[in-house]
Amino acid sequence: MVDRNNGGKPEQTLDVIAIGRSSVDLYGQQIGSRLEDIASFAKSVGGCPANIAIGTARLGLKSGLITRVGNEQMGRFIREQSAREGVAVDGIVTDKERLTALVLLAVEAEGVSPMIFYRSDCADMALCEDDIDEGFVRSSGAVLVSGTHLSKANTEAAQRKAIRIAKMNGRKVVFDIDYRPNLWGLAGHAEGFERYVKSDRVTEKMKQTLPDCDLIVGTEEEILIASGADDVLGALKTIRSLSTATIVLKRGAMGCIVYDGPIADDLEAGIIGEGFPIEVYNVLGAGDAFMSGFLRGWLKGEALKTCATWANACGAFAVSRLLCSPEYPTWAELEFFLQNGSKHRALRKDETINHIHWATTRRGEIPLLMALAIDHRSQLTSVADELGVPYERINAFKRLAVSAAARVADGRQGYGMLIDERFGRDAFFDAATKNFSWIGRPVELPGSKPLRFEFSQDIGSQLVEWPANHCIKCLCFYHPDDPAELKTEQQEKLVTLFEAARKVGRELLVEIIAGKNGPLTDTTISTAMDELYALGIKPDWWKLEPQASTAAWRRIEAVIAKNDPLCRGIVLLGLEAPAEELLKGFEATLAAPSVKGFAVGRTIFADAARAWMAGDMDDEAAIADMADRFRHLTEAWLQTRGL
Repeated sequence: MVDRNNGGKPEQTLDVIAIGRSSVDLYGQQIGSRLEDIASFAKSVGGCPANIAIGTARLGLKSGLITRVGNEQMGRFIREQSAREGVAVDGIVTDKERLTALVLLAVEAEGVSPMIFYRSDCADMALCEDDIDEGFVRSSGAVLVSGTHLSKANTEAAQRKAIRIAKMNGRKVVFDIDYRPNLWGLAGHAEGFERYVKSDRVTEKMKQTLPDCDLIVGTEEEILIASGADDVLGALKTIRSLSTATIVLKRGAMGCIVYDGPIADDLEAGIIGEGFPIEVYNVLGAGDAFMSGFLRGWLKGEALKTCATWANACGAFAVSRLLCSPEYPTWAELEFFLQNGSKHRALRKDETINHIHWATTRRGEIPLLMALAIDHRSQLTSVADELGVPYERINAFKRLAVSAAARVADGRQGYGMLIDERFGRDAFFDAATKNFSWIGRPVELPGSKPLRFEFSQDIGSQLVEWPANHCIKCLCFYHPDDPAELKTEQQEKLVTLFEAARKVGRELLVEIIAGKNGPLTDTTISTAMDELYALGIKPDWWKLEPQASTAAWRRIEAVIAKNDPLCRGIVLLGLEAPAEELLKGFEATLAAPSVKGFAVGRTIFADAARAWMAGDMDDEAAIADMADRFRHLTEAWLQTRGL
């Protein structure tokens, strides 16, 4: 497609496409340990171009990725996670013959991170010219090529084709030197952390690329290998003799220097980008974060000094955290840091910045949530006991509830389930196949006051086993007028849960029921929420009982706006209220835009549960009954919102 208002150039829909390596990084979670002694790993997308595609997307650029992945679970993870991050994945080719690359890493000491590349005949190194779609390349304002993909004839040809297309269409070419000696066969498998081995072959390949570039970025070692020179100043002059590109010299903690003209005899005679004084935790991936920040400015026409500042700040975030791409800042996070700084040298310990990072990198937006809650335990065991049926019937009934919710959702977004671990294990497996937007599961011991967790008070070890997309739900019978001792005990329990949720990367829904424990006035719930926010608890969701007035909802809305405008929102609970009463409650929530939907249970399933357990209703009738009631509530909710 040609944009006639753009000088006849093809229409640009992306800012940058990164080409080359993609892998799954497995980071050792035990810090200060040899790789030999690592017991568990955290998984993330890795590889220089893949990291940059995600890093730039987080900063608000429209990015794309060209690479190959295997036709297996790790390859699908790269594709799906890239898409979740907002990266255009049109250029990711599935290789049916080869496996996705893996990298194993550990943080042994400050600046010491041994790694092993599992890249023997891997998918991304099979990238070829046929994988470079001309239309896709033309759709971007810039292409980023990387040094590693000059190491084989087929990958080199693929990158050179992309460069030709870019140059023919007036697009920018960015070169990340990305030198890993062992990926050129110049170091052993155990030397993945090795930064420099001199090689005429590598230098020749890189020199051939330099004239086509508009931006060249590298460390001191990478500048040396790209030029073949033996000192940094000589390397810069050699590169300048071959290219008019802007050259960025990365200097780690010292920041960077940008050269946009002739290279003087003084190495410092460039645009100095000062580094940020932070603790170095893990240097891996910092260069990709740096490049992401620089591109955010450079592609938007910012001054080179600004580009350097943004690049150094993004690099600071990366070296202060463990993983690569998951740790890169979002634009909101970067802006906050540049405006406010941090009192912590270790940025990963800054609670305010961490919350912005968490809230702006959650797994997708959920602007609407209508959930069928079937996480009830004591209520259903009471029915089973009364009817004299075994508890196994509860397990089976919960699977019917999943079928009912799925029948209403019909694959559409905005529907969810609340399911418990005690009786809902099989229901969880069913729900995982139904494409629900949200799945929550409770941790509280039913009816406990003071709050207790159901299976273990060591809640963090329990949460590690949960799927990453399962949201923690915790019901607390909490009233602002509770005795001080009770209130303190419950608050401490909720703080423990919040900290565990953040540590293991799971979203948290806090359900507050106050009406059963004292008067429910226009200020009761807003006061309770304010007290919990004061403790540093910032749930992703609140689940609240219907309020009697719009004034109460306005106060609740104000508390969220004051304490956490990044909160996902509120869902209403049902408390077995008649449907007609719930519908009135729906109308009242129009005063509170933070209310995104509802999570209702007994109003939907109570009658069906009793009849089905008693043998008066078969499976299909129970499913149909629950689906009808759930559909009625969802239609009413959508109608109140004009949806």
